[in-house]
Parts: sequence; C-alpha cells; structure tokens
Amino acid sequence: MAACAWLALSVLGSCSSSDGEERNPARTEAAHADSAGAAVATFALQKGRLSTNLYTPGELIAYQEVDLYAKVSSFVKRLYVDVGSEVKEGQLLATMEAPELGSQLASAQSRVKSQEALYIASKANYDRLVETSKTPGTISQNDLDQADARQKSDLAQWEAARSAYSEVAETLKYLEVRAPFSGVISARNVNPGAYVGPSGKGSDLPMFTLQEQKHLRLVVSVPEAYTGFLSRNDVVRFTVKALPSQVFSAKVNRLAGALDSRLRSERTEMDVYNDSRKLLPGMVAEVDLPMPAQDSTFVVPATAVVNSTERVFVIKVDSSHRAQWVDVKTGRAEGGKMEIYGDLRPGDQLVKVASEERRDGSVIK
Repeated sequence: MAACAWLALSVLGSCSSSDGEERNPARTEAAHADSAGAAVATFALQKGRLSTNLYTPGELIAYQEVDLYAKVSSFVKRLYVDVGSEVKEGQLLATMEAPELGSQLASAQSRVKSQEALYIASKANYDRLVETSKTPGTISQNDLDQADARQKSDLAQWEAARSAYSEVAETLKYLEVRAPFSGVISARNVNPGAYVGPSGKGSDLPMFTLQEQKHLRLVVSVPEAYTGFLSRNDVVRFTVKALPSQVFSAKVNRLAGALDSRLRSERTEMDVYNDSRKLLPGMVAEVDLPMPAQDSTFVVPATAVVNSTERVFVIKVDSSHRAQWVDVKTGRAEGGKMEIYGDLRPGDQLVKVASEERRDGSVIK
C-alpha cells in the first residue's frame, strides 16, 4: 500500500511540474529568443578617409657643413675669425706661410726665362735658314728639318716651364683659407704658429668647421608602415626642448625613396628657415607628421574588429541573418575608428560590437 501511494504521488508531482513549465510565459519567451538569436546593433559598411598623425623624433642639422683643412703643409700665420664668427662666402679666414714654396716659385720662374731664351734663339736660327734656303743650293732640306724640330722642341719646353710656374703660383694661393659659403664658424682647432696640412698629413682636426645656420634641415626617419602617406610639400609642425612654448613649421622637401637597411625607415628632410637663429644644429625635435589617407578605405568602429589569438575578423550579417566571420587586415586607428581591408563590399551589414562569443553561423536579429 505504501509503495502504491508513493508511486501515485510521484506521477502527480511530475505532471504538475511539466504543466507549470508550459504555463510559465517568461521562460517560454526566453527560449524562443535564444532560438531566434539575440538582437544586436549593426551598421552599413562605408568607405572613408582616416587622417592620423605620427609623432616621432627628428634632428636639426645645418643645411651645409664643412670641415676646412689647409691644402698644403704649412704654418698658421694669422687667424681672422673665431668660434661664433659669421662669415660671408669668399671671406678670408686664415693665412699660412711655407718658405719652401717661395723658393719653388723662384726656381720655376728662372726655368721659364731660360726656356724662353732657348726658344727665341732656335726660332731665329730656323728663320735665317729658311731665308737663306731661298737661294738654290745654299741650305739642304735636312738642315731645315732639324732646325724646325729644334725650335718646336724648345717651344714645348718653354710651355712646360710656364705650366710648372703656374702650378707653383696656384699652390701659393692655398696658403689662404676662405669661406666656401656664408655661415657661422662653429669650431676652431688651431692657433697662430701651428703646423697644419691636408687631412691625415699634419692635421688630425680641421682648422675650422663652418655651418650654414640660417637654413637648416629637419631630418626624420619615417617607419616603413607610414611611408605611403607622406608626399612632398606636406606641412609638418615640431617643437624643441629649448623652446617648449613655440611651435615651428616646415615643408617636406626631400624623400630618400629607399629604406635604410638597418632601421627599415625612409629618410625624410624638411627645410627650416632660421633667420632668427633660435634653432641650433644638433637640436632634437618632436615632429608632428600629418598622415592623410591617399585613397578611401573601409573605416569601421574599433569595436567591430575582433583581434583573437588565431585571426583578425569582423562579423558580417548575411542575407539569412546569420553571423559570418570575415578575415580582415587592419590599418591605422584614430579616435575609436580603424581601417580594415578584406573581402567586403560597401553596404554590408557588420556587427558594431563584435566578439568571439558570437559564433560563425549563429542567428542574428
């Protein structure tokens, strides 16, 4: 009897429980929602242009800079400039003296005069023989040929002597050091009486270092990923630590057109006009490079891109309202937006806030 009663109660309990579930509308609605897919926000894919900025360090260098050495071994006689002197193109910076060059010039001059006298004599002899040979039988043709050859040889020797004299005379001009362009003397390494000469032959250090400081170069190494966004005449802005409150501007003038093999970056130069000379060569600048898009691309909210350990994808809603994972490559990101590249078309519906929890093929409202 007890067993029968327990079995009857169990059957009644099961019936009431099943009946209760069927009569619970909230639970039934949730089950239908799960089977139909959760409602999510989507947007229509469109193309746009994303403009970003690259902040990178740069270096200010002189537009022109040269180390000046003595062209011949000599002694410094007099200096006319010092560190910080502003000089003009062609201005005399220093004079040297080399007594042996004076002796060489005197010797070359004597040789010129000697060869000139020999040529005058041989030419006069040839002219007389030519005049005499007009009388038949007086001078043989062989004597005329020899006299002609002699006067031509003496002429060649005279011209060689004059060339040697000019060479020594030009060498004497090397005893003067002049500025090859206008600029500022940034270094001086000699004093009067010092022995100087060409690099490695008397002088380990240059006599002067000359820099053009009113015209500077701003040099920036642009990473490979950003080289496609730069073009000539783009305006950049930069600051320096010495003048943090001032913002300077410059134009892109020169692109290397090749990547540095070590840094994998492109050397980019901007001209900076520095008439006030507030900026100095060697300063490090913080450069703001504009990176406008060269062409329109797909631009989406950053939340629409899932970057998992295995793949990078967006979730596309197909015509049957199912999720479709589409692999993409990402570009630049700015202000919560991101460039993407993949098998997509304008007007495609993408999930605005995507995650791996929304599986491929699942139903989406």
